[in-house]
Amino acid sequence: MDRDFVLREFDRQIRRAGGDVLIEDDWAGVVSTDLDERTADAAIAKHVRTFTELGLPWEWKHYSYDQPADLADRLRKAGFTAEPAEALLVAVIDELPTEAPLPSGAEIVPVTDVATAEQFVQVHNEVFGGDYAKVAWRLLADPDNQLGFVVLAGGEAVSAARVEFHRGTEFASLWGGGTLPSWRGRGLFKALVAHRARLAAARGFRYLQVDASDDSSPILQRLGFVQLATTTPFIHS
Repeated sequence: MDRDFVLREFDRQIRRAGGDVLIEDDWAGVVSTDLDERTADAAIAKHVRTFTELGLPWEWKHYSYDQPADLADRLRKAGFTAEPAEALLVAVIDELPTEAPLPSGAEIVPVTDVATAEQFVQVHNEVFGGDYAKVAWRLLADPDNQLGFVVLAGGEAVSAARVEFHRGTEFASLWGGGTLPSWRGRGLFKALVAHRARLAAARGFRYLQVDASDDSSPILQRLGFVQLATTTPFIHS
């Protein structure tokens, strides 16, 4: 993979396509910037004022290649707190495995109704903490652009994940991929990656993108994903 080229395409097609601020039902924040040493502090102050007036919880999604080079330090000085960094990973879908075995008795089931949506929420809430109900209901409302899946074993939901298809781009993105502790190490994570890669390929996408935690990053890189940068959520209290 030409890392520089793919990173530029990710930046152009995904990160900067919708402007510098993104506000959704369950997330709001600054997703892209075009700053330098002269403009950074004023831009930070402007965004702080804007979100304070809106009264929304929000974050500044900082990428390791952002300018100026000391932007992270400037955010800290402005009252932001850094959460754990994640790896920005991208893979060429045609170079990924699209088949992976599941344990006997396990099956991947799409989120298509209230029952499967509740199973999706149950797994995510237990694995990641928080409340993922809005995410699940969005899957039901927008199946053309995003799909969710649960792995059932003996009728019990033991793993879950979702994929988002970014129309008009070459990228699909993977989210979630959480497995209950008692079922880890049995290939469920890899099977869900392969399943979503196969669906993205069928829809004509070229790349898969993931913001990966320290737990999932090594697994994904062994499967063929390449780290292009790191991304850090900066939270403003």
